[in-house]
Amino acid sequence: MEIGVFSVSDITADPTTGQLPTEHERITAMVAIARKVEEIGMDVFAIGEHHNPPFFSSSPTTELAYIAAHTEHITLSTATTLITTNDPVKIAEDFAMLQHLSGGRTDLVLGRGNTAPVYPWFGKSSADAVELTVENYHLLRRLWDEENVSWSGKHRTALQNFTSTPRPLDSVAPFVWHGSIRTPEVAEIAAYYGDGFFANNIFWPKEHYQELIGLYRQRFEHYGHGRADQAYVGLGGQFYLAENSQDAVAQFRPYFDNAPVYGHGPSLEDFTSQTPLTVGSPQQMIEKTLTFQEYFGDYHRQLFLVDHAGLPLKTVLNQLDLFGERVLPELRAEYAKRKPADHPEPPTHANLLAARRAGIKPATARNEVPVPEKTPAESHV
Repeated sequence: MEIGVFSVSDITADPTTGQLPTEHERITAMVAIARKVEEIGMDVFAIGEHHNPPFFSSSPTTELAYIAAHTEHITLSTATTLITTNDPVKIAEDFAMLQHLSGGRTDLVLGRGNTAPVYPWFGKSSADAVELTVENYHLLRRLWDEENVSWSGKHRTALQNFTSTPRPLDSVAPFVWHGSIRTPEVAEIAAYYGDGFFANNIFWPKEHYQELIGLYRQRFEHYGHGRADQAYVGLGGQFYLAENSQDAVAQFRPYFDNAPVYGHGPSLEDFTSQTPLTVGSPQQMIEKTLTFQEYFGDYHRQLFLVDHAGLPLKTVLNQLDLFGERVLPELRAEYAKRKPADHPEPPTHANLLAARRAGIKPATARNEVPVPEKTPAESHV
């Protein structure tokens, strides 16, 4: 099990002081947070992609490349890379370059994004979101898997004998997670290619994500990549910790009540009862996080949102220290005890390279474009 942190890159005022961090402060804070993630022994640091205020992360690969130079072990990922509005050629090039600079410590989460106005900013239409997702990803896979690509599609100019450079490190493409909170077509694409499915389950009740993850697992097995319980699933989560639950609730409540992402909706108590948000003691955090496996089955990656809602950097780093000291060792021990013997290892570059050298064909070696099949889950689109 990989355990890590992700950031949505929001710039939010601290409601207890009224201070609003600058873009520069938030951008440089990511480096401190990533270094702390490595220091306490976590596995992954990920950052989202946004092109509108109040977010700053318009170029996550630039930030991750800088972080790569200041870390040694953690995997550097995105919380979302926009497959709909980014050109597949540029995605292929940027992440292969990051692979080389980080020594293979690179993967990515592809998603459609949740900001409709972004589409025309890049010359696209939100009405084409699913079509763009399917077409762009098929091209991206070919750019990584083939040296000379001739391709034509609906949404970009054709390519003739094009080679994306640099080539993926060790001829192993970065592992792709497909992120979704509501779209079954994304689960279908992930299953078709044998990629990972990252269900960022931080806002809606577990039953919704159980349906999406169940669909992905079923289709993963259908396409011959392994048993449904062996599919590559990632989950989100968020926390605020203190030595006792009363202090945690008192300290976090102003942030919850005032942050745009939380405020003016369910109460803190209702939200923590219905979603993965833990506001409490380290022991409460351990107990709640372990229930995720009971709801969603054995999975490979658990990422937590820690730096949101206006929490100052010092508080975020203190939260990570407390997590690293009191929560992380217990989670690791329990996950190790629960891991089935035939549960695949996390899809790191080292593991994928070892499989390649053993002659195991990548599940992603597909030549045709998948046509998502209709499913009952489409009522959630």
